[in-house]
Amino acid sequence: MDEYIIKGGTPLVGDVTIGGAKNAALAILATAIMTDETVVIDNLPAVRDIKAMLDAIDSIGGHVDMLDDHTAKINGSSINDMCVDNEYIKKIRASYYFIGAMLGKYKNATVPLPGGCNIGSRPIDLHIKGFEALGAEVDISHGLISVKADRLVGAHIYLDKVSVGATINVMMAAAMAEGKTVIENAAKEPHVVDVANCLNSMGANIRGAGTDVIRINGVEKLHATNYSIIPDQIEAGTFMLAAAATRGDVTLKNVIPKHLEAITAKLLEIGCEVHEMDDSVRVVASKRLKHTQITTLPYPGFPTDMQPQMTVVLALSEGTSIVTENIFENRFKYVDELTKMGASIKVESNIAIISGVERYTGAHVSSPDLRAGAALVIAGLTAEGITEVDDIYYIERGYENFPEKLTGLGAKIEKVSSDKEITKFKLSVS
Repeated sequence: MDEYIIKGGTPLVGDVTIGGAKNAALAILATAIMTDETVVIDNLPAVRDIKAMLDAIDSIGGHVDMLDDHTAKINGSSINDMCVDNEYIKKIRASYYFIGAMLGKYKNATVPLPGGCNIGSRPIDLHIKGFEALGAEVDISHGLISVKADRLVGAHIYLDKVSVGATINVMMAAAMAEGKTVIENAAKEPHVVDVANCLNSMGANIRGAGTDVIRINGVEKLHATNYSIIPDQIEAGTFMLAAAATRGDVTLKNVIPKHLEAITAKLLEIGCEVHEMDDSVRVVASKRLKHTQITTLPYPGFPTDMQPQMTVVLALSEGTSIVTENIFENRFKYVDELTKMGASIKVESNIAIISGVERYTGAHVSSPDLRAGAALVIAGLTAEGITEVDDIYYIERGYENFPEKLTGLGAKIEKVSSDKEITKFKLSVS
């Protein structure tokens, strides 16, 4: 079984280039099949979830040609199967984006109920509500969700709760519905805007993405486009917090600083230096950091996907910090693993009370999900001694070349798959 092995105690120093946003790319790959013309998407992150989406497009008859590791050429004109059902797609949450895309184009889609990380309840009732408002019939049976419509007609849709997935899914379907659709209480995340921009580049008529009201005039068909994915704010935030935790000095290249404002604000509050340039951000932490309070909220609030990484930093900071998780109820599952490394954290319902400790110590820990796995790696980078992180399958779902990028900043980390490799690493860093 593959795992990461880490010798902690080295500050991260240097430059790192951030890849394309996984969460934007997954939805944009689904939009690529909404036209019979060829779509070229670049700045794709080379991670497991992206490969699963590309495999799924291929499995239903679409043509996928990888021009390089980060650029896909997709043509959906040969799609002949309205059922996306393969082992890859069951494992990722974003499988549901095929529903909106295929419903828009073909008025018919069958997709496995979504998988992904077990971080809490993520029902798709808002997606269903939106599809039904557009005139579709929805059936869930045998682990599949089937959505069909004779025709889609624009509607006024109010989302009871802010949902990125439902906003994107309904927006995709409505882009090819008859007439006007208004989505109220829409999610404002950067990847919602990115999907809307991609659809507009294909001929859609979508206004208001990035605000809480999105207005869509449906079009009959979409056309070819070349589109580049935005940088990944969560990968960027992860490296910002890794710099803070290790008391390092890291410059992140290929970022949009505005997307990182919630993270930047908290880093400044606890005592880091953060320098913003046009498309890069530098984080410097020269001393022990201070405590603060964090509450996860939809964008532009503090992202739930950065909560575990921030908790790792705060558990090393002076004083008592409070982290309130408002998005996913199971997001603190990693705390038991962090406690093995010496953290002092008490979880009560959706609140973590963190008493800062001077240091972590190395331990064997397991990744419970994607972002928590990255957080445990950050803890290992700061810890005294050797840390082994297993179940790294989760981490590789969302981080491209994670150990290689960290090694480039001076970290002592390797991906290993045998006791022999573990022994060799320990000898090399002793």
